[in-house]
Amino acid sequence: MSDRTLTAADTPTGVSAPVTTSAHVDAGDAGYSKDLKSRHINMIAIGGAIGTGLFLGAGGRLANAGPSLFIAYAICGVFAFFVVRALGELVLYRPSSGAFVSYAREFMGEKGAFAAGWLYFLNWATTGIADITAVATYTHYWHLFSDIPQWVLALIALAVVLTVNLISVKYFGEMEFWFAIIKVGALVVFMAIGIFLLASQHEVGGHTPGLSNMLGHGGLFPSGLMPMLLVIQGVVFAYASVELCGVAAGETKNPEKIMPKAINSIMWRVGLFYVGSVVLLTLLLPYNAFTGGESPFVTVLSKIGVPYAAGVMNLVVLTAALSSLNSGLYSTGRILRSMAMSGSAPKFTGRMNKGQVPYGGILLTAFFCVLGVGLNFVVPDNAFEIVLNFAAIGIIGTWGMIMLCSLLFWRRAKAGLVSRPAYRLPWAPYTQIVTLVFLAGVLGLMAADKGASRDTILCLPLIAAALVGGWFLVRGRVARTQREAELREAATPKA
Repeated sequence: MSDRTLTAADTPTGVSAPVTTSAHVDAGDAGYSKDLKSRHINMIAIGGAIGTGLFLGAGGRLANAGPSLFIAYAICGVFAFFVVRALGELVLYRPSSGAFVSYAREFMGEKGAFAAGWLYFLNWATTGIADITAVATYTHYWHLFSDIPQWVLALIALAVVLTVNLISVKYFGEMEFWFAIIKVGALVVFMAIGIFLLASQHEVGGHTPGLSNMLGHGGLFPSGLMPMLLVIQGVVFAYASVELCGVAAGETKNPEKIMPKAINSIMWRVGLFYVGSVVLLTLLLPYNAFTGGESPFVTVLSKIGVPYAAGVMNLVVLTAALSSLNSGLYSTGRILRSMAMSGSAPKFTGRMNKGQVPYGGILLTAFFCVLGVGLNFVVPDNAFEIVLNFAAIGIIGTWGMIMLCSLLFWRRAKAGLVSRPAYRLPWAPYTQIVTLVFLAGVLGLMAADKGASRDTILCLPLIAAALVGGWFLVRGRVARTQREAELREAATPKA
């Protein structure tokens, strides 16, 4: 049996209870160090919720959707919190570096684990290409690097982050910690400046800060409701790394103490940094003052004459892209190892080095990022747009799998087969169902949009066919691996 027997009654939310454990053992969890500390997990949770989608993407979205953009960020933020809270409950039930792939294996079988793992790989392999493309593009901002080909800069960025990831998880944690410090620090400084401008009524580019900027240029929905709905697909991508802290839980001591605090803090951080900063931007300037080609923060700071604002913010955006690449290599390495140990990923992706790092999976992701370097060589102007939409499919698939696992876990708890920890996803099972409906709605919005988004949706049958074909290729190896594991377990003397 992969599930543990119920040993205690379901404990109501908020009531103290010991962390439950599962009889399910994931072979991919063995061999890791526990070097990630509380400060690492907390900053990984922050870093996962703040990225280039806010620093750079908010400008174009403001221009398209108007002040109502803050509503889109709030809606997506709520569902992102539901996803990470659901994952947090599963982590407290059974911490695993395989995260939702391991839970899919327990509650949905090897087919579910296979689909969850490769959708996640699709997400981060394509996001990694987008990240190194972004790094190369942002580095070209400085004249010192303007003559260096974009693909060379992309390759250098990949090499640096890959090296750090291969040494040890402690180095990954430290890099992510400082990346998050830079991102949060930049937002705090900007918001302090923005609040001062608002309170003092200091003119910004000829406009007096206040509600007139937000409501006096066509209201919250200057172009109607549909533009706000259409930007939701891009806003979802902005929250793409929130599940990272669930993967990192497998390499930290005392996850039952660290994880609830880190996950609960995501909600107010989203409210403060995403919703708060977008509201502040629309109070300082009319929505049509922003453009897609410039960070909205740079737009505001340049209009009040802050020197080097563009250069500093470019450095912050560069940091956010490197942070995302760092996270993608880390998480896919762990996920692929969990899959390799069950036979559903190439065997070499299960290998560990002396630093207790699953280098095989990390190198496989890096290989696909190298293909992205080639994409930068062939089509440097379109590389970012091409991969971004495929990453969105991977994100939606990953979030959907997490909520399906959470729903199946809830059903087994109701049947008395498992017991839920005290830390829970509230309002289950309605939360899972509503979130799944929301994710399906995002796919619908992508189909309704024109251009690359619709083309990506048209590729869904190809992605599904690749998953089905891939499963038929590996199912024999998965069955053999499972039988070998059962034989080893039967031969092991019982205590």
